[in-house]
Amino acid sequence: MSDTDIAPQRSPPVFFLLVLALAIPFWAYGAIAGGELMPGLPVAALWFVCPGLAAMLLSYRERGLAGAGSLLKRAFDFKRIKPGIWYAPILLVAPVVAVLSFVVLRLAGTPVPAPQFPVLGVLGLSVIFFIAATGEELGWSGYAIDPMQTKWGPLRASLMLGAVWAIFHYPALMEAHRPLMWIASWSLGTVATRVIMVWLYSRTGRSVFGVTLVHMTVNLSWRLFPVHGSYFDPRLNGIIMAVAAMGIAMIGTTQARDERG
Repeated sequence: MSDTDIAPQRSPPVFFLLVLALAIPFWAYGAIAGGELMPGLPVAALWFVCPGLAAMLLSYRERGLAGAGSLLKRAFDFKRIKPGIWYAPILLVAPVVAVLSFVVLRLAGTPVPAPQFPVLGVLGLSVIFFIAATGEELGWSGYAIDPMQTKWGPLRASLMLGAVWAIFHYPALMEAHRPLMWIASWSLGTVATRVIMVWLYSRTGRSVFGVTLVHMTVNLSWRLFPVHGSYFDPRLNGIIMAVAAMGIAMIGTTQARDERG
């Protein structure tokens, strides 16, 4: 039985509720203990394990060890990504948006320092963010998005999943003392990013590995933005990402119309 055959049997609301139940202890501990994993990233961010864990538990309930194992294997389903040229948008979307943001800030007169890219530091962050992204994407992409697309179509499904994805980050963002306007602007970019991620997911043979790389580069681009992300402008990033997402949505709509004849 393929993943697409199983997808309609899954219940995204049940999955989201289980993620919530698993995440609450992490958020509570972060609120009580305080502290940061790194500057700008509170302890509450450790909730990243919850979507993947919830997906594994539900997959086990549905199909036993075979279901959980099948889901886990999708973390490295890179063979689905054909042709290899798809790695270009997978790896470059977030960095290109970050570069555009940097250029616009500089042109607007904002005194943004030059970014620093220490090789070992970048490699270390890449590993950390890949692991964290895997913890999330096994759930969001490996479990939830297929039944959502079946029911609501790609665009609506990606918008809804993007909204859920953003909301689950709010406790950590509030623990990081982000202002409400910062969070609102960040949410726009996050939902737009999910639209792009779902589009890439559909175009790369439904590869969870591919979407995980996108997720990793999003976090990496934020962290490498001067200084340790402190100059990151969510308003500018959100607008640029939203424009890119709208372009992709238009492409997807045109392709769907052409396929229908």
